Order: sequence, then C-alpha cells, then structure tokens
Amino acid sequence: MYVPPAFREEDLAALHGMMRGAGLANLVTATAEGLVATPLPLLLAPDEGPFGTLYGHLARANPQWRQPPLGDAMAIFMGPDAYVSPSWYPSKREHGKVVPTWNYIAVHAHGPVEFFDDADRLLDAVTRLTDRHEQPRAEPWAVSDAPAAFVQSQLRGIVGLRLPIARLEGKRKMSQNRSAEDRAGVAAGLAASDRAADRAAAALIPT
Repeated sequence: MYVPPAFREEDLAALHGMMRGAGLANLVTATAEGLVATPLPLLLAPDEGPFGTLYGHLARANPQWRQPPLGDAMAIFMGPDAYVSPSWYPSKREHGKVVPTWNYIAVHAHGPVEFFDDADRLLDAVTRLTDRHEQPRAEPWAVSDAPAAFVQSQLRGIVGLRLPIARLEGKRKMSQNRSAEDRAGVAAGLAASDRAADRAAAALIPT
C-alpha cells in the first residue's frame, strides 16, 4: 500500500482500533491460479504474537482454503471513507488551485494463513467471534443458545482460519496535508452530510 508520511499510522493500539472498527475484512491470497479474495468478519486476538492474530472462518464450499497460498495472505480492513469536495476548502476562494480527493482509513495485515477444520477449534473461533459482535446488544445471543447437535452440523459446513500477523500497514488519510482552515472546512462539509460514513469521517479529521 502506498502510504505518504503524512498519512502513515504506526501506533499498534491505533491500528488495532481501526481493525476492530472495520469488522469486515477482505482476505486475499495469491495462488497458482491467481489472486483470490473473500469478504470475512475477522476476530483480532491482540495479545497473540507481536502484532496480534486474526481468526475467522470460510464456507467449506469456498475454494480459497483448498488453494495453497503463495507466500503470506493479506487481510484488508477499511474504515470510514468520504468524497472531499474542493468547494469546502477556504483556499479555493483564494487561488482556486484545489482538486477533489477521497478521505479514508485502511489497514493491511500480512501473515501466513492456516486453515483448519478441527471441531473444537472451530467452535472456539465461532464462539469468540459471535461474542465480540453480540456483546453490545441488550440481550446478546450466544452460540450455546442453539441446540448442540445443530451447532455441530453447522460447523461441518465451514473451515476455520488463523492468521498470525507478521506485518501491519496503516493509512489514515483525513486531510492532514491541508491547512487548518481547509481541514475545518472539510470537517464541516462532511458533518452536514446525510451519509453516515461521511459524518464518521468528519469526526476523524484533525482540527
């Protein structure tokens, strides 16, 4: 990923926060048949390894897990993103030398991926992933709420994955390269948008 210095994010806690905020990731592997990608919710275990470890699962029918990866896999996490109009820059009125751009957050997690179908490991991964997303609910659902035989039958239809992160790349492109006045203009423009992602991006612009 191309990351100019102004947009580089290297703080591990911030990177982990960006990954948790995204939830869904794209798992990409290079194979002898070409690149393969699958959108997946992934669970971050932050204390496993120097950069953390990712867990998730794929449908057993998904061919990605059967195709041996060539080198490391990559999980792509995307955060809030927003179109930035040049009309929001006060500098437009001064000299007109402005163009549109796009603000966004992205994290690329690289590492060797392992696929597994051990029932106990699968149940643990599914339970932890479910608990992570159900926890904020007033009445959280638990895997144990379903009949055990039914859960076991569902586990036979998936394959687990474990990806110990060997390298993290983070990019937070939120108008840091603009003047304080231009950043304030962008934040105000996005905050007034009807689009939830625009408003989320507005809150991330440094002022």
